[in-house]
Amino acid sequence: MLADITLTGDSTGKKTLSLVLVALVFGIVNALVKPVVKLLTLPLFILTLGLFTLIVNALMLLLTSWLADELGLNFHVEGFWTAVLGGLIISVVSWAMNMVLPEGKD
Repeated sequence: MLADITLTGDSTGKKTLSLVLVALVFGIVNALVKPVVKLLTLPLFILTLGLFTLIVNALMLLLTSWLADELGLNFHVEGFWTAVLGGLIISVVSWAMNMVLPEGKD
């Protein structure tokens, strides 16, 4: 969808494995780093009425890209504004998934 967010590989199997591993890295980043960043930037969330979430999502995507590069995965996000647009897409998809999938209640 975005030309500057790339996932490369020799075969479909390698691309699929890279994508699964990048999703795992993104999940770990969102579970461990994102809550800390959101807490530290709470005044900005309040000031912007939550729109700062897009910037935080972009930063998490850039961090995932950097970690993927360090781990030898073939995933790269080129530039901050590409990450912001990717973060917007992630936010919309996440919102849609939350609307469609019921929340588990015990």
